[in-house]
Amino acid sequence: MRFFTPFQSAIRSFVSSLQQRLGTTGFSTPNPAALPSSFATNNPGGIRGVWITTTDSKVLTSKERIAEGMNFLADTGFNTVFPIIWSQGYTAYPSKIMREKFGVEIDSRYQGRDPLAEICVEAKRAGLKVIPCFEYGFVSSYNRKGGHLLAKKPEWTARDASGNLLKKNNFDWMNSLDPEVQDFVLGLMLEVAKNYPVNGVQGDDRIAFPVEGGYDEKTVKRYREECGKAAPSDCKEQHWVQWRANIITEFVARLHREVKAINPDLLLSMSPSPYDWGLVEYLQDSKAWVDKNLVDLLHPQFYRRDFNAYKQLVDKMMSGQLSGQQVKCVSPGILLTNRGSKYSITPELLLQVIAYNRSQGIQGEVMFFYEGLRDNDNALAKVLKKGPYAR
Repeated sequence: MRFFTPFQSAIRSFVSSLQQRLGTTGFSTPNPAALPSSFATNNPGGIRGVWITTTDSKVLTSKERIAEGMNFLADTGFNTVFPIIWSQGYTAYPSKIMREKFGVEIDSRYQGRDPLAEICVEAKRAGLKVIPCFEYGFVSSYNRKGGHLLAKKPEWTARDASGNLLKKNNFDWMNSLDPEVQDFVLGLMLEVAKNYPVNGVQGDDRIAFPVEGGYDEKTVKRYREECGKAAPSDCKEQHWVQWRANIITEFVARLHREVKAINPDLLLSMSPSPYDWGLVEYLQDSKAWVDKNLVDLLHPQFYRRDFNAYKQLVDKMMSGQLSGQQVKCVSPGILLTNRGSKYSITPELLLQVIAYNRSQGIQGEVMFFYEGLRDNDNALAKVLKKGPYAR
């Protein structure tokens, strides 16, 4: 891609050295190249992205599958991959932080490998950008009573009004408002930003906090000290909601600041729930994030299964959340498939959604997820390649 030409020699040098080291752990080469900050606003094709998951997908299970996947995506017309590297309390790269705090350096499925390093090599070779996604954010486990993270760090447990472990939709939550928990998640994201030649890092819809949380002793004490009153028993009381949401916003601001300190060209990408549902239910004030210039790319998860429902989310965002130049940072998330419900988007609906994005000045989107492109003999990929993603 033309906008990346000045960095090709640096990338080739990095790839050459990395290919000799992929059998080792502790990958720590500094960023030799990063995506120019102009990409978010000046790339005429916009973000054409796809999430690569650690569940319901085999892409990350071998270097060969990663290479094949990157070739396939580049040939289809994509320009950015968002590999999920933080899920179920484990990383998909060798993490010094995880080794020191929890004695588990990497997800056992990838022992002896470094899938993130392999993706960096193969994606760059294919001309794709890499923005790793920290899918689980402040979530410790899925329906496992907090899993190994909270077993080791029970003081990190989020609590509901009854004092129980905070669960929502079967996800078990760490306390997103606790400075120590924030330092941990921030550390993982900065570890990747510092040590891999990525183009940015991404927080998913779990850089958030369920509105039912915040009733642990530490947070209740902090609220009383700062606000001079007890935390309301009504978890959706307006001031209590905004006070907690502001703490999440402060975390995003710190994340943005520290990512840029590593390299100003690194992008902070966030993929929140749609506003303002995300604020009311998960304390994600994504409007404030955009207004305060805390994010470079925003991928609201507009996971709707019919055109009118998708259109309503776009229209609401365009009329109530964004203004003027802000739309240039937005590439909505589109649901291709949901293995749990066996849902798959039709080619007709996918084309209709993309066409509506363009009609509203939205120049890109991110697909959830890779395997949906491969279903039915690559049907959706073929439609994209012949249509809106044609070169």
